[in-house]
Amino acid sequence: MSFFDRFRDPPSKQDEVNSPTVVPSTGFQQTASKLHSFNRYEIKYFVDELKVPELRRELVARMETDPYSPKGGYPVTSLYYDTPDLLFYWEKIEGLKFRRKVRLRLYGEPADCSDDTPVQIEIKQRVNRVTQKRRIALPYGVAQRWLNGREEIEVDPSQRPFVDEVTTLIGNLDLRPIVTTGYLREAYVGKEADLGLRVTIDHKVHGRDRDFDFASGAENRFIIPPKLAIVELKANERVPYWATDMTARMNMSIIRVSKYCQSIEAFGMAPRSRSGAPELVLPAGFDNRVPDDIMQHAARIA
Repeated sequence: MSFFDRFRDPPSKQDEVNSPTVVPSTGFQQTASKLHSFNRYEIKYFVDELKVPELRRELVARMETDPYSPKGGYPVTSLYYDTPDLLFYWEKIEGLKFRRKVRLRLYGEPADCSDDTPVQIEIKQRVNRVTQKRRIALPYGVAQRWLNGREEIEVDPSQRPFVDEVTTLIGNLDLRPIVTTGYLREAYVGKEADLGLRVTIDHKVHGRDRDFDFASGAENRFIIPPKLAIVELKANERVPYWATDMTARMNMSIIRVSKYCQSIEAFGMAPRSRSGAPELVLPAGFDNRVPDDIMQHAARIA
């Protein structure tokens, strides 16, 4: 008997008829579909929001905007899974050369998320300096029954090894939802000689440590000061010289910040690490709520 067999009833004929299949992606969700499985190098920077217009001008002069990224960016919300003693968190803090994490990711407005909305179930792992991602798309309701309800799911045979790997991690490590992260993302893609380059700008990074249903409407708090955006340069082989020169001219320092770790620390689940930056220690009384007009604000700064 498998681990999940203890949590499910015998299948019925109706269950066989309603076996879930991978859902097609639309709009900016297609970006995730194109990145189904890949290896790449990632470099992260902080940038002051006041410098974002200058950065944007530099990028559009050499890159294309992601065709699925609307003006002002698109929302990305991730629910991270970890062990009761935060194994994945500590692997990151301790800088293990091989580490991984499991997350459930939504591309789109959380308030619009329903059981039928496509979401990505992902294993993100780091091997030395290379980031590797593997993911599949499923309806949100199916993903919840699988990850949270410990139910087995039917998928295409080509996806079975990935599903079995996630199932084993959940069962053996007793993974459970820990925190969310969310932000508005602008995305740019390389062209001509820079086809393997992708640059993202993440605005107003926030999260929460409870009420994990994407559409719950629960209050978030900033986990990165809203005056800062996170810029990521992602390349298959190397970051082009013009990009590193641009970051130097704009005084953008390389950081090792992890949004997941920042969320863990922001909610007091672990001591604040030294891998972030001094700016992340907010003054007493700082208003760290996410404003209701977050989408409108992003459109204005675009």
